[in-house]
Amino acid sequence: ILLDMGLGKSVITLTAIKQLIQQGKVQRVLVVAPLRVAKQTWPEEIEKWDHLKGLNYSVVTGSKLQRIKALQQDVDIYIINRENLKWLIESSGNSFDYDMLVIDELSSFKSYRSQRFKALKRVRPLIKRVVGLTGTPSSNGLMDLWAEFRVLDMGQRLGRFISSYRMNYFDPDKRNMYQVFTYKPKPGAEQSIYRAIDDITISMKSKDYLNLPPLTMNTVPVKMSNSEQAIYDELNAQLVVSAQGKQIDALNAASLSNKLCQMANGCVYDDQQQIVQIHQRKLDALEDLVEAANGKPVLVAYWFKHDLIQIKSRFKVREIKTPRDIQDWNAGKIPLALI
Repeated sequence: ILLDMGLGKSVITLTAIKQLIQQGKVQRVLVVAPLRVAKQTWPEEIEKWDHLKGLNYSVVTGSKLQRIKALQQDVDIYIINRENLKWLIESSGNSFDYDMLVIDELSSFKSYRSQRFKALKRVRPLIKRVVGLTGTPSSNGLMDLWAEFRVLDMGQRLGRFISSYRMNYFDPDKRNMYQVFTYKPKPGAEQSIYRAIDDITISMKSKDYLNLPPLTMNTVPVKMSNSEQAIYDELNAQLVVSAQGKQIDALNAASLSNKLCQMANGCVYDDQQQIVQIHQRKLDALEDLVEAANGKPVLVAYWFKHDLIQIKSRFKVREIKTPRDIQDWNAGKIPLALI
């Protein structure tokens, strides 16, 4: 299921799972997902939809003891993060007796050399149904698709081996006399690959189905005073400057770029990692933006730790750190949030 974000990959899949369970075609489902998605998104989706009432689940994350305890529960759906898939297959002590597998973010299995791919490949013949979900199936090109569909159909459509897939659909591109570094698709290869996987694939773009309001970019310029700008310019030119009685050094171009970015934000670290304040211009601009929002939620992304300290000193804010924070933000309960 190749759907852009927001088109409901999770609820579509859960709806199908419930129907398959009711029909007696599926009993134990394993969902493999990124850690935050496993801990938060899938449980939230199951709890949110009325028609999914009755589905029970266990989240297999945390310490080894917590994971084993979660696996021992008698539920319909076991949700595990992808980093623990190899452990589940090889070291958990549980038999791999799931009759349906859902891989959320199938593109994380695009490398046929990865440990998770190799572990899953060994137990793939034991599973009757496999569903892969992603919005970016081939972000690095068509070569990504082989491993993803090898997991889905055990090589029926794109071949059992990467070598035959390369030979059928690609020509060598960058190479020296003995080694090929990159491959390019043969003429017509893209259409041939899509035809091969068409019968088990659905692809939808959000622009065709979601009627979202246009994004409005509102750029707010913030200017330093002449004296503040002079400190910035001196550091840029000399790689060293004195401010607030502290010396600030930039040892190389990368350090200089970093310190100039800090300085533009209002503060900079000296050699002792102490905060040296240059200005509060961006805090003043943020205050205007928050006031203009008139109580509507505002989400602020910060770059440096001193930004966090400065913002907290001026405003009543809440950092987005936990699943509860995300829930409260989505519910509109946080007027000013930091990430």
